[in-house]
Amino acid sequence: MIRRILSFILLAWALGFAWFALLLPQPAALAKTDGVVVLTGGPNRIDRGLEILRSANSRKMLISGVDRDVRPPELAAQYAGSAKYFECCIDLGFASVDTRSNALETARWAARNDVKTLRLVTHDWHMRRARFELDRALPDSIEVTNDAVSTQPSLGALFKEYNKYWLRAAAALVGI
Repeated sequence: MIRRILSFILLAWALGFAWFALLLPQPAALAKTDGVVVLTGGPNRIDRGLEILRSANSRKMLISGVDRDVRPPELAAQYAGSAKYFECCIDLGFASVDTRSNALETARWAARNDVKTLRLVTHDWHMRRARFELDRALPDSIEVTNDAVSTQPSLGALFKEYNKYWLRAAAALVGI
């Protein structure tokens, strides 16, 4: 009996991993939102956020998880033509160090900026866990659009992220 239960759990885990790895979230079409949150941690995320601001589909952007030593002019210099957005429309979030604290930082920022619709920008392999944390931190009244930046993750990276996702979900179940 125990062998069957363990086999079932292993099969469910393996099928879940196949779903996770093969059906990664996709980029969203450009549409209006009150704000954009970009989670740091990989290439092309900030580029996507700037693309949304340039298209006038959002009025504000939070870059969450920025190193404390980074200053807006230094960051703007890395993205051609973005200086005007750093002056008016981009807030840097220095308080977060992981996905969970990204979500808490985003919730505080959304409340301060009266955000009712939000676009979440992160890598495709990271989107599910980021969205899980964001859904826990934000009030239900805020509508969130997933906007995944496409990548070519390794099998190892997907394996690690899948397990982090389920460990975090299990922790949330027991109130951690």
